[in-house]
Amino acid sequence: MNRTIGVALATVAGIVVAASLVSARVSAQVAGTTLLGVEYAELRDVTTGWSAKRQLLGQAIYNEKNEKVGSVDDLIVSPSKAVSYAIIGAGGFLGVAKHDVAIPVSQFTQNEGKFVLAGASKDIIKAMPQFEYAPR
Repeated sequence: MNRTIGVALATVAGIVVAASLVSARVSAQVAGTTLLGVEYAELRDVTTGWSAKRQLLGQAIYNEKNEKVGSVDDLIVSPSKAVSYAIIGAGGFLGVAKHDVAIPVSQFTQNEGKFVLAGASKDIIKAMPQFEYAPR
């Protein structure tokens, strides 16, 4: 066999093996009979969603008058596995005398890249019952 053809066949074989390894990693992982991770089609939804760390936590919350009324300090995932509440911190300086409240995520809108809570003001948020985490 010609050396050039042998090298080409070895290269093609290497590509086929690499492609099969990649396709094995792209599909969901299975432990016993339990499916772990996400399928390739679901991965598209995951990558186009919002990242709590990169895009939500620490973000300013504005009212419809473009006044900053607080910031996102935490997200609460309900037992049904849905993000149901955002913990908004208002007031205070460097975390001192800050007032945290729970706001349903359904009340937020996004406008020009900003998170908007219509009808909110710092005074209204400070008048709301303070959010406290349940003891562990």
